[in-house]
Amino acid sequence: EEIQRETAYPDGKVEKVLKNGCHLIFFPNGTWKKVGSDGKTVTITFFNGDVKQVMPDQTVIYYYADAKTTHTTYSDGLEVLHFSNGQIEKHYPDGKKEITFPDQTIKNLFTDGEEESIFPDGTIVRIQRDGSKTIEFNNGQRELHTSQFKRREYPDGTVKTVYMNGQQETKYVSGRVRVKDKDGNIIVDTKL
Repeated sequence: EEIQRETAYPDGKVEKVLKNGCHLIFFPNGTWKKVGSDGKTVTITFFNGDVKQVMPDQTVIYYYADAKTTHTTYSDGLEVLHFSNGQIEKHYPDGKKEITFPDQTIKNLFTDGEEESIFPDGTIVRIQRDGSKTIEFNNGQRELHTSQFKRREYPDGTVKTVYMNGQQETKYVSGRVRVKDKDGNIIVDTKL
């Protein structure tokens, strides 16, 4: 673009006004700033390679050169980070966070302290504030982990519980109940 006017300042800053209305400001440390002809689009290229763009709708896009990470802040408060390894994080204005990992696992961190992870194979893990965990497998099985026990529920209705003392209890859909001690010895078996 053709330069309409160029001004050199005593502090070493140089401003160029282009005929299309853009302003270019060059700073002595190597940083430079471009203000678009609309006066609202601003790009600052820092001496270290970082780039900050402010869009007309006030969206701010900041590229960290060393980390190869882009941090976009939208006018509604949503922040999105794109990392060089493919990880994407969304930070919502209400405090919720959603992380998509390179393997496409999605982790949601809720403001109440609960977490949810959705794995590529369809497995879903939910962690409650009290530390208990629910795992839903893509084969229909479900597990519940608490401080007292681990329980697996099978699609056919069978429920197997392992208590912290090692005792195991299996309840079958037929009504049969089998209990084993920590060493695997059968204590109760109500065969029907």
